[in-house]
Amino acid sequence: MPKKNKTEETGKHVADPHVKGLHGAVVEMPITETLDTNYMPYAMSVIVSRAIPEIDGFKPSHRKLLYTMYKMGLLTGGRTKSANIVGQTMKLNPHGDAAIYETMVRLSRGYDALLHPFVDSKGNFGKVYSRDMAYAASRYTEAKLAPICAEIFRDLDWDAVDFVDNYDNTMKEPALLPTTFPNVLVSSNQGIAVGMASQICGFNLGEVCDTTVALLKNPDHDIASTLLAPDFTTGGQLIYDPDDMREIYRTGRGGIRVRAKYRYVKSENLIEVYEIPYSTSIEVILDKVAELVKAGKVKEISDMRDETDLSGLKLAIDLKRGVDPDKLMIKLFKMTPLQDTVSCNFNILIAGTPRVMGVSEVLDEWISWRKESVRRRVYFVMNKKQEKLHLLKGLKRILLDIDKAIAIIRETEEEAEVIPNLMIGFGIDQLQAEYVAEIKLRNINKEYILKRVAETDALQGEIEDLADILEKPQRIRKIIIDELTDVKKKYAVSRRTEILYEHEVEEYVPEDETEDYPVTVFLSRHGYFKKITPQSLRMSSDQKYKEEDSLFQTTETTNAAEVMFFTDKCQVYKTRFSEFADTKASVLGEYLPAKLGMDEDENVIWMCLPGDYSGALLFFFENGKAARVELSAYATASNRRKLTGAYSDKSPVVHIEYLTEERELAVYSGEPRALIFSTSLLSPKATRSTQGVAVMTLKPKYHLERVAHIEDTGITNQSRYRVRSVPAAGALLREEDSDDKQLELL
Repeated sequence: MPKKNKTEETGKHVADPHVKGLHGAVVEMPITETLDTNYMPYAMSVIVSRAIPEIDGFKPSHRKLLYTMYKMGLLTGGRTKSANIVGQTMKLNPHGDAAIYETMVRLSRGYDALLHPFVDSKGNFGKVYSRDMAYAASRYTEAKLAPICAEIFRDLDWDAVDFVDNYDNTMKEPALLPTTFPNVLVSSNQGIAVGMASQICGFNLGEVCDTTVALLKNPDHDIASTLLAPDFTTGGQLIYDPDDMREIYRTGRGGIRVRAKYRYVKSENLIEVYEIPYSTSIEVILDKVAELVKAGKVKEISDMRDETDLSGLKLAIDLKRGVDPDKLMIKLFKMTPLQDTVSCNFNILIAGTPRVMGVSEVLDEWISWRKESVRRRVYFVMNKKQEKLHLLKGLKRILLDIDKAIAIIRETEEEAEVIPNLMIGFGIDQLQAEYVAEIKLRNINKEYILKRVAETDALQGEIEDLADILEKPQRIRKIIIDELTDVKKKYAVSRRTEILYEHEVEEYVPEDETEDYPVTVFLSRHGYFKKITPQSLRMSSDQKYKEEDSLFQTTETTNAAEVMFFTDKCQVYKTRFSEFADTKASVLGEYLPAKLGMDEDENVIWMCLPGDYSGALLFFFENGKAARVELSAYATASNRRKLTGAYSDKSPVVHIEYLTEERELAVYSGEPRALIFSTSLLSPKATRSTQGVAVMTLKPKYHLERVAHIEDTGITNQSRYRVRSVPAAGALLREEDSDDKQLELL
């Protein structure tokens, strides 16, 4: 270990000087100092410059994109390719084209994430309610600014907000956008920073404008009386709790329960869900319902599918006969994201500092900020008018003697002396003299000059009015109120999310769940099934069967377990053992073809307990072929009891093997021949009805007759029959390798 020294530069212990580093040394630094110098700047950058929205309702990425589109003339012009907008935005946003385009997608009308989208889009921009519905590439879509953006950029060129340098100091960009309405509450926003997050739900524009106007008129206004509740683009029904809502309005934190809207189509016995909570997606709902159906917790559904199209969102739920749709939906609201809680965390940057504020405090901050923006705008306009008035006063002096002005200009020998001579001749300053000197020759007439001079009185009155506005806060409030009223008139729309009061909501009361307990099940060769408890089995274990019938399969399991019955018609029937009554060994049991509603002359050939649908099934056919199918291929999203095409019908099935790990099997033909092979030689197939691959090469008059586990055979010289690849003919079965003790195969 190198000897450590002290250096004058750092005053800290350092490693041997020959190690490269600061001044040729590696400096030891406490972890706290490393965090302070390296991690804290990164954390602050994420908080201030990326993840948390500001009082105008935008994150920096939103602001840079919209400002770029504004400078491109897309507020009044036609659409342009999204790729063009993305490229131009990179002058302000260096985070790459993918991030910029994703920002545009979220702000677009097509994506439907905002109550009032800022991007008027054309093409496929995906949907906020779908996880898998991807948006098209930027080269295919087009966009421009939506009309409501006029309210965002109205005061931008009138010094209403500060401008700052972009990341490489080559151009200026606005620090905030001077929105004429509280966009921070209208547009939903969420972001995750370092050590904090923000989640702002949107409110109806009309309600926000009314509430802000009421607060401007009366600071003690109860905002809950005008700002009813959040509003979401995906609609649904908001379950209104007055106490929870007031807590959110006061603290800025809380949760809001939102449920889907549905209708019952009696002619088709199905439920159509056409609006879902904003916080979930179609795929999440489908996955959860499928999970419940598979677990046997929801038995009323026969199928569920996504039928969303150009007309909008639609989830179709097929019901079993006799199911009450309203009761089922109450159950699904409780157990699935069809009813979800939307979290609220109103964390907003105020003057560069993140603050969690209640809704009333957010509006107070916006009103203060908007007052300052209006004051700056009025001051800017007043200065411009004062400058113009100053020039016109100089022109008014020229009116006294136009000929004198012409004479001064004509008699001046050098061009540089024209302005000073006019200043001396008429007692005006340099700006006024330059304004007079720039007048076109055709305008040096009394009519033109009199018209310009007549403006001075009007300008003087406007300037006095603007100065009065700056001195009287009530007049600034009146301007903001008028702007809010105008915004509401132009852009407000009806609520999308219906308000449902708690007393109108029927809560789900769970019924008795299926009791789960150990059982032993028995399947006979003729299709009779028995489910017997351990207690009953201990009392009498002698099984009763019909004449010429015998035990086919038996296993220990539980009452709630799922089971699949494969039949000789290439079909599989799925059910649960809880559907069968407990019985005794002394009875014949239930006849499966009748119990499961099988087709005529259809018989059970094998029983399988899928469990979690891991592993695979091996199907061996008379023609010597075998198919390996993953058990997951039999898992269904709905509670379907019957699956067709369970395996290939090209050749009769001889044996079905449930495989959880690779093993060796022995295959016999009628010649008789046998071969031993590893199941790892069979690769899984994509479809259930595949015939698989050839395992045993057979002569024309022979068939594959049976399959057995290697340990269950009487083969003593296993190497004689073992093969390294398939298909193979196998070896003729010797007498010493034939054993009547072999297990009877399926």
